[in-house]
Amino acid sequence: MTLPGLHDPLLLLYAGLMIDALFGDMRPLFGVVPHPIVLAGRAISGFEHRFNRPQRSVGARRFRGVVTVIVLVGAAAVCGWAIQSLCHMGFIGAAADAFIIAVLMAQRSLFEHVAAVSSGLLHQGLAGGRAAVAHIVGRDPYSLDAPGVARAAIESLAENFSDGVVAPALWYLVLGLPGLFAYKMANTLDSMIGHKSERYRAFGWAAARLDDVLNLVPAPLSGLLLAGAAAFERPAAAGNSLRIMLRDGRKHRSPNAGWPEAAMAGALGLMLAGPRQYHEGVVADPFLGEGTPVATVTDINRALRLYFRACLLLGGLVLGAWLARHLTRPW
Repeated sequence: MTLPGLHDPLLLLYAGLMIDALFGDMRPLFGVVPHPIVLAGRAISGFEHRFNRPQRSVGARRFRGVVTVIVLVGAAAVCGWAIQSLCHMGFIGAAADAFIIAVLMAQRSLFEHVAAVSSGLLHQGLAGGRAAVAHIVGRDPYSLDAPGVARAAIESLAENFSDGVVAPALWYLVLGLPGLFAYKMANTLDSMIGHKSERYRAFGWAAARLDDVLNLVPAPLSGLLLAGAAAFERPAAAGNSLRIMLRDGRKHRSPNAGWPEAAMAGALGLMLAGPRQYHEGVVADPFLGEGTPVATVTDINRALRLYFRACLLLGGLVLGAWLARHLTRPW
């Protein structure tokens, strides 16, 4: 017998968030079988190797980049639809659905990667911080001093809260597993080829633009969640977070990253973003927020606590919405 509401997307999303929070990357499992994101990365690399040849014109490479995005995102959506069709009945199907959601979330892994930067700086100094932050940012880690490493970790935490937690959750609620699979493929495309370097400027254009569009709603929503989470520590921090987000959220070179980064900056009383050195050159962004740009290990840990509360807030909202929908219905 299937309980009413067992396959409600809200309940399945909540279960997926909890599984991810408890088990994270599930490395023992994905040391044996490839992770779905690894498979997506292999597919992207194959298309890029075949289609993004430097002897082709800019227009030809851009066209092939568009085709790559359409094919791979479409294939991911079809894969999600097929799996969802198989999981639409019974407790086992619901459990499988929740497990798949958990696999494609990044709550715990993001926390652990940023915490590793804090630990590296604390125990191994600048070299340890640089080595740890290199796993989560695209900028040149050797151009960063200790405050720069700390700021980069905090900025990555804020931006990836949107990309790795809020956006997948939202697209799952909107379109189910097809939406979740399509979003994760689009986001992986952007992270691999959506760069402004000579190699990827044309071929990755469509990937970068699609990722921008898909995050137009999740990014400010992430900022609101961070501001709401700040209220659990100090109401004034929540107000400052919201004020800075509304004032500075559009100043970032990305149309989306500025919202959660500005909210984080306001909550912590820091200045984030600003001029940054990437492998392809310097990005001369203005700073977001007020206060000091000299971030420390203590600030990374404060950011992690804020992130933890924001994840709890997201989970609480999802569970609350499910209870509001089903609590008054007869079982």
